Amino acid sequence: MKTDGKFTFFIILLLPIFAPLILHAQEVTKIGTTAAKVLSIPVGSRALGMGAAFTSVADDATAMYWNPAGIARLDRGEFVFMHSNWLADLRFDYVGLTFPLAQLGTVGFSFSALTMDEMDITTEYEPEGTGETFSAGSFIAGISFARNLTNNFTIGASVKYVTERIWNSSAGAVAVDIGTLFDTPFRGIRLGASISNFGQKMQIMGDDLLVQKDIDASIAGNNESVNAYLATDKFDLPLIMRIGISTDFIDTDFQKFTIAIDGLHPNDNTESVNIGGEYSTLRKIVSFRGGMKSLGLKNREDRYTIGMGLNYFLGGGRRIRIDYTYEQFVHLKDIHQFTLAVKF
Repeated sequence: MKTDGKFTFFIILLLPIFAPLILHAQEVTKIGTTAAKVLSIPVGSRALGMGAAFTSVADDATAMYWNPAGIARLDRGEFVFMHSNWLADLRFDYVGLTFPLAQLGTVGFSFSALTMDEMDITTEYEPEGTGETFSAGSFIAGISFARNLTNNFTIGASVKYVTERIWNSSAGAVAVDIGTLFDTPFRGIRLGASISNFGQKMQIMGDDLLVQKDIDASIAGNNESVNAYLATDKFDLPLIMRIGISTDFIDTDFQKFTIAIDGLHPNDNTESVNIGGEYSTLRKIVSFRGGMKSLGLKNREDRYTIGMGLNYFLGGGRRIRIDYTYEQFVHLKDIHQFTLAVKF
């Protein structure tokens, strides 16, 4: 298929997939109604550099986050480490490891951590601090499995345990991701879909919620210091459905140019679209990326992402890849994300 013809067909495919996401976006956003927002932080500098439009690309170990079906396409084991100085002086780290199991499929393990420095404890009577400190953080541990059902169709799933803690209280939940990838009969055009973070509600509990209460202050002589726990609400996880399409407009031994678009349907915001691209040259050693996130959102905070990567081949199918991405926001602090990946 000629490039012009492929482009036209690519655009035609987009219309029925993504138009409803923008046209039927609701005004009620439900922002701030879910727990464990660490599950929504993008993983991998390469994917983020492409505007987080990675559902149908998903061809490295970070696929365990975007679309677990993607790890079945890896012909070798891969290790990936990502670090980001996130918003509000938070640190976000991700570690992933995948192993192909011949004809059985591919298994993967992942761990994410959102951490912060310790902070001083202040009270109404000691606004300058009590001398004590507290910490907070969110952590995710997951295991993934994917398999090629046919030469063109792949399915995968992840099971994750997410926990959030602050001082002496914490909350935890189990979540499941499911994803598929399909190589269409049209050369270079791929479709992907995933549902992430389907699981239990989270409810924070712990010693910090222990209070002493006078059950009935109108009764004289009763116990004024009965131990009781404050009741906390249960919150849903940030469930999100992604539908993606991508194509390689150029794919030779010397260079490759990929365009990808994702449509997103979350349970705590309105629908939106991510779009991005990647151009690799010099025998695919050097890559340049760019994209935009959250197109169609009202009061959109994201502006754009740009990044680059070096893909050094060691021989025998082994390689080292170093990626960097810069993301700009409207009001929030811009972030920088670094990723190291080793294929062995």
